[in-house]
Amino acid sequence: MSLVWRPQRPPRSRVSAHELTLMSGQYTTETDDVDALLEHGSIEVIGRLAHSSNATLLVRLEVERGHGHAVYKPLRGERPLWDFPPGLYKREIAARVLSDTLGLDLVPPTIHREGPFGEGSLQLFIDADPQEHYFSIYESRPDLHDRLRDFAFFDFIANNTDRKSGHILLDSHDRLWGIDHGVCFSSDFKLRTVIWDFGGEDIPARLLDVARGLVERVPLTLAALLGDDEVTALQERANYLLEYPTFPIDNSGRRHPWPLI
Repeated sequence: MSLVWRPQRPPRSRVSAHELTLMSGQYTTETDDVDALLEHGSIEVIGRLAHSSNATLLVRLEVERGHGHAVYKPLRGERPLWDFPPGLYKREIAARVLSDTLGLDLVPPTIHREGPFGEGSLQLFIDADPQEHYFSIYESRPDLHDRLRDFAFFDFIANNTDRKSGHILLDSHDRLWGIDHGVCFSSDFKLRTVIWDFGGEDIPARLLDVARGLVERVPLTLAALLGDDEVTALQERANYLLEYPTFPIDNSGRRHPWPLI
């Protein structure tokens, strides 16, 4: 008799909130100080974002000089994973720190915050067109292809295990943002992304310059959020792109997330 191990689906995270399906234009931010809003704003949970596997909560933030919305991902609402330790919210923060370190500004402002369900990440909510995603943007907006190349570069460095098409947002100012980075930075190479259209192209010199800086030094603010082996692997991936300065190609056809959108 042979035994086949099948991983069990973890139970739904136990954070109670009614589910929301968002429409563009409903949840705006009005403040001249986003940092103060995230760090000090009072938090009111509006609801849980529909179809999220972990607890992903839309919250309203209030400060004296304005208000806004953010996405709150508490540790308490995470499903256990066999290949990532608890604390996926730290990787959401690490993605923002990496984006800043590389000078790319791809990830919305994201901080550590104690909220109604305990500690977690708090990320500025991007009011985006829900009909737009990577595939539609790539087809209809060639003027944004350089920005999409930035995402391809970022995802390789971050070792993004789950870059779905819907994780690229287009806001009302024609700016692209990347979200959902809780399963990045593994020390094992796990890249899974929908962004393969630039495979084989030379990586722009401006991106190689920032990769070189990362090989030389990983900022403490980033290293503190990751394991030592993950920091080493991060530098190895950056160094790989310096040695082979072209966007990677998926010859296996297996490095795609599911579902794609």
